Amino acid sequence: MAARGRPRNFDRTVALRRAMEVFWEHGYEGTAITDLTSAMGINSPSLYAAFGDKQALFRAAIDLYRQSEGSHTARALREEPTARASIEAMLRDNAAAYTKADVPHGCMVVLACSAYTDRNAEVRDFLADKRRQTVRNVRERLDRGVAEGDLDARADTAALARFYTTVLFGLSTQARDGADPAELNDSIDHAMAAWPA
Repeated sequence: MAARGRPRNFDRTVALRRAMEVFWEHGYEGTAITDLTSAMGINSPSLYAAFGDKQALFRAAIDLYRQSEGSHTARALREEPTARASIEAMLRDNAAAYTKADVPHGCMVVLACSAYTDRNAEVRDFLADKRRQTVRNVRERLDRGVAEGDLDARADTAALARFYTTVLFGLSTQARDGADPAELNDSIDHAMAAWPA
């Protein structure tokens, strides 16, 4: 039996990318449905039919962000040859991404729900889970460094993971506040100086 109703007359991928950019710039709470429909070039019924509600659209936008502009951490942890190189590449690649001229500054996962109310506690918790997952991923890479012998076995990988993700998340906030790449890289230099001998 054929599906009923009018076919979509918009590109879902393009619309989702535009929604991602609006959420990234204005945050979840600061983004209205009219902001989204205007940026996406669709009406409210089309938005709800294609993506569900605002929260479902936001979650899809976060997934897109993590696969595109927000993919630097996963790449660094996966591809760099040592734990130290992974952490440094994670910080430097993200600092460069956070200050690109053609996108909102900072990390969407860090900044999109920095102001919240009880109405959006689910979104706050969703993003907090994503950030906690980053801490776990960094620790796993550090544990791998211990296993492979490029990080001292006495290193406290849990504490190091918390420290370097705190630096990472702080770079995002500083970038949103207007810090330039040189300032962020100066902070990274100091953070890497704390690497265990």
